[in-house]
Amino acid sequence: MVCFSSEPIDPKQVYDMIGKDAAGSVLFHFAVAKAIGAKHGTTTHIDYQQSGDVERNLKDIETEMKENWGVTDVLLLRRQGMVAVGEIISLVAVSSTGSEAAFAACRHGLASLKKMPTIIKSEIYS
Repeated sequence: MVCFSSEPIDPKQVYDMIGKDAAGSVLFHFAVAKAIGAKHGTTTHIDYQQSGDVERNLKDIETEMKENWGVTDVLLLRRQGMVAVGEIISLVAVSSTGSEAAFAACRHGLASLKKMPTIIKSEIYS
């Protein structure tokens, strides 16, 4: 399952969103907006805007993860709009029969989300 939304990602709800009946390992990685000091000030928010078919891009990443690591299920959530420092930007979740495949697929998913060409990132400074 993939989702690109302006709604905050609630860690308490995502566990129920991933299939785990055949899984022996379930792995979650939350990316969080962090304050970065720069000559312009310190980051207070990050603005993520759509520049293309984000849903298709996310589906392609999901397919790669399932095909390359044979994982049971994948959950990719990505925020859009203004995200404050400390809020969750994205979630990569993987369920698998074993932990090695789960970690490898999760690392790939995280790296892929970071370089999505369909999202434009702008930092807002204090």
